[in-house]
Amino acid sequence: MQFITSELDNHVATITLNRPEVMNALNREMYAELEQAFRDAHRDPEVRCVVLTGAGRAFCSGDDVKQIMLGEQRDETVTRLREARPRPTPAAAAVLECDKPVIAAVNGPAVGWGMDLTLFCDIRIASENAKFGELFIKRGLVADIGGLWRLPRVVGPSKAAELLFTGDVIDAREAERIGLVSRVVPPDELRTAAMEIARKIAANPPIAMRYMKEGLRKSVHASMQEMGEYVGSSLAYLFTTEDHKEGAMSFVERREPVFRGR
Repeated sequence: MQFITSELDNHVATITLNRPEVMNALNREMYAELEQAFRDAHRDPEVRCVVLTGAGRAFCSGDDVKQIMLGEQRDETVTRLREARPRPTPAAAAVLECDKPVIAAVNGPAVGWGMDLTLFCDIRIASENAKFGELFIKRGLVADIGGLWRLPRVVGPSKAAELLFTGDVIDAREAERIGLVSRVVPPDELRTAAMEIARKIAANPPIAMRYMKEGLRKSVHASMQEMGEYVGSSLAYLFTTEDHKEGAMSFVERREPVFRGR
């Protein structure tokens, strides 16, 4: 890949937006590579958790305005959006559909689609240098599903409306205060903090983790009855797994469990 790097270490995949000369602004090729990286992580049984971050001083400055909004790639975007039933942005769908937990390690500005990208992730950890802004209104546009669907569920509808309607940029501490990020750390501690959480997640049983993440997805719209049915059917299967047996036996034997995804 030209604009995305991916590496795997001890079941943790690190996906890095790698176009630092333009603050990791996304062009059409980078969108496609981002989608592919997450589809690969989703399919790879060796991946149990994903950390997403940016190279250089920014996480992601959103769309490359010159190429996507003013250049030849604009027509391709408009054509896709004018389909009879436009689909979600493929890269957005790939992140949201990844059945492994995804942590955004936000190392710098995450604005426009860059902020939406953090919202597609399950957990957000921010460097003190991070900034967040839904800048779409400033470009005469609406946010992607990150801003319009996920943001109200993360920070509440009133704060989401304020951020979307004003296009204001907030710093990391304000993002932590409103619940947009779960932790703010010094810049040189960001990768360590993200990997610490990722390794804790990756050490847990991967089959149960997939069911746990799917349960969180369903909880957005499901009724209590529907969630009860999901819990019951999930447990009926999980009780039969080797990982469940290992978890129970390790507790009885007072040792650390070793989960193998079976």
